[in-house]
Amino acid sequence: MDFQDFLRHNFAQVAIGEFKPGKFEAAKKLYEEAVLTYNSGFKGAYLLQEPGTDKGISVIFWENVEDMTANQNEAYQNILKQMMPLFAEPPHTTVYELVCEIKPAVEKEDDVNS
Repeated sequence: MDFQDFLRHNFAQVAIGEFKPGKFEAAKKLYEEAVLTYNSGFKGAYLLQEPGTDKGISVIFWENVEDMTANQNEAYQNILKQMMPLFAEPPHTTVYELVCEIKPAVEKEDDVNS
């Protein structure tokens, strides 16, 4: 690992919103379609739903902001246009820089085989 690797941080695009009653499932399908259009710089996506509601949070990880912007192509824009009428109001979107990442300790092989 090069020293420059320690200086590189990923970015997260976070959208918080609420869909019209009963529209979360339709929005989820469109979200999955949109994410499938991503390529360079895409590091992963999570869609969270507050149980029993139509409220949700999307977290999409990118290597850099330029990749995030470049992936907002025509296919992505068309899917977003289909999704927007499903929202109760437009979602609040912010970009964050990942500055700390903590992963669980790797299990010992003896613990796994017990």
